Amino acid sequence: MRSVSYVRAESIQAATALVVGDSSAAFIGGGTEILNWLKDGLYEPGLLVDVGRLDLDLIEASDGGLRLGSVTKMSDVAAHQYARREFPVLAQALEAGASPQIRNMATIGGNLLQKTRCAYFREASFPCNKRVPGSGCSALDGEHGMHMILGASDACVAVHPSDLAVALLALDASITVAAVDGRRTIALEDFYLHAGDSPQHETVLRHGDLIVGIDLPAGPRPRTSRYLKVRERGSFAFALVSVAAAVELTDGLVRSARIALGGVAHRPWRARAAEDALLDRPLTPESIAAASAAAVQGATPLPGTRYKVGLVRGAVGRVLEEIGEGV
Repeated sequence: MRSVSYVRAESIQAATALVVGDSSAAFIGGGTEILNWLKDGLYEPGLLVDVGRLDLDLIEASDGGLRLGSVTKMSDVAAHQYARREFPVLAQALEAGASPQIRNMATIGGNLLQKTRCAYFREASFPCNKRVPGSGCSALDGEHGMHMILGASDACVAVHPSDLAVALLALDASITVAAVDGRRTIALEDFYLHAGDSPQHETVLRHGDLIVGIDLPAGPRPRTSRYLKVRERGSFAFALVSVAAAVELTDGLVRSARIALGGVAHRPWRARAAEDALLDRPLTPESIAAASAAAVQGATPLPGTRYKVGLVRGAVGRVLEEIGEGV
């Protein structure tokens, strides 16, 4: 049994200094994700720095936008009336993301840093480039029905599991990160990395960087937004495919749109071609069909994931139909 030291941080500055000064250290918030890493043998930190009691538990409306503290609980955001009214896709994604018990403990920041649920990554007896770079990807020739169809990589075909991240991508969110040398803001679209040849690197975070806040900008799209998660069972499963869409409609025409996909790539995936297919057109069966087809442009499914191509088309179509019916 390996011993682990534990420190409750008194400030953001103290927390980042502790972690950056120890290569074996990690932050812990709600603990619902990192404790799984420990149980599965994916991670062996020598020091856990608890940031769950820092002054980062907040939900603030400002000029029509929304700011979330990184240790705010998923359930608190999902239940917040302003968030539900002004950013419905956010609440829908959070409620689809986990059981009520987990949502009551899990933090917003921790949710964004989830590890893939690929069985070969979680089981140490199988080769996995994400766990041991250069060892190979067992899913390529193994069971891969849950895996990617977009952003192909020969090194890894696992998908990112966060529902929240998909919604935030559709909402053009940004992330504020604290480090020992100051703070910086990163667009969520730039936060996650493509698998490429280095799938062990999932985000642009450096060791010792701490997510402290998430900002959702104001605009005409968020109110007209929806989230759909397609899964193998109706409760508490990870997405086979998910869709988040936020659409601006003026005089019956789509003036702007953001469509994000989950369960299909190593990172939340922005479907730009689908967005372009909607611009300056009404939400009709024809424009929705065009956007649904465009959402899977460039897809390179494996034999076991070919079904996801049709699933994405259907899910995009259904979300856009719901938005059209709701305006």
